[in-house]
Amino acid sequence: MPYVNIQITQGATREQKSNLVRDVTDSLVRELNKKPEHIHIVIQEIAEEDWGFSGMLTDDWKKASKGSADSNTE
Repeated sequence: MPYVNIQITQGATREQKSNLVRDVTDSLVRELNKKPEHIHIVIQEIAEEDWGFSGMLTDDWKKASKGSADSNTE
């Protein structure tokens, strides 16, 4: 029974999540010969303030990156 846990920051649409579940299922069926009805996939959405990246919380990193990009265009 394959169990897949996908953790992403919040913001994916229902359609995007559905596509992820389908694509991961298809991959496990194709590559590992698993039965689709035995595959369990959980998508966990994490708030950007609860996800760390590059030594910063993701929401702070995005703000800093946006500010850096804005200053490069001036």
